[in-house]
Amino acid sequence: MLCLEDICWNSPDGRQLLKGLNLEIPDGKLVVITGPNGGGKTTLAKIIAGIEKPLSGRILVDGEDISDKDVTERARMGFSFAFQQPVRFKGITVRRLLEVSAGRKLDDAELCDLLGKVGLCAKEYVDREVNATLSGGEIKRIEIATVIARDSKLAIFDEPEAGIDLWSFKNLIEVFRHIHEEKKNSLIIISHQERILRIADEIALVSDGKIENMGPREEMLKLMQFKTKERIAACDREEAVFDERSN
Repeated sequence: MLCLEDICWNSPDGRQLLKGLNLEIPDGKLVVITGPNGGGKTTLAKIIAGIEKPLSGRILVDGEDISDKDVTERARMGFSFAFQQPVRFKGITVRRLLEVSAGRKLDDAELCDLLGKVGLCAKEYVDREVNATLSGGEIKRIEIATVIARDSKLAIFDEPEAGIDLWSFKNLIEVFRHIHEEKKNSLIIISHQERILRIADEIALVSDGKIENMGPREEMLKLMQFKTKERIAACDREEAVFDERSN
């Protein structure tokens, strides 16, 4: 069980992005965190991974306070993080990156299986460098393959659909299902995409630096649909007021 208690965080310019946020991620669950832009979703993901440190509050794993552990220590605990814009590594091949992620040498069959899961042919990619010669979609798929190779206790994906084509996105859904259903790992996915929301066990709605609502998928989808209709109705009412003023 991952538990965040009263997490606060300020941006470098002093704006408070997370405002006493509380969140629980049960073991073995796929949780999608969604909400409006600027609500603090990516910051929250980085705080969980240890890339950012909260201003205040606690992060607990199975009751142990890990708030002071950095990203390297959390990686050793079994945390993985996939960036919205993946990092490129000049001079490191795809083969080497996957082997570092797995913590051991990988044979050709294993490399083929890992890259095949993300829609890439191992023969074409294992000896290529993870650098600017790869497209955004290719680098995204390779990063996801590294997360699969690690077999993490907790995998965190920040908007994994960003920058990939439709075919890749369809296969991405199957990759998440594989990690979740076959490996029984915990997943946190930051996403707005309905197809990703629909594979979640639970959905957390982040707004204005706090968890506005969290619950089972179907319950949350209905709630979010209702909130969307409310916002549209509010906009319609506001436009009507302006129309009356202009007449």
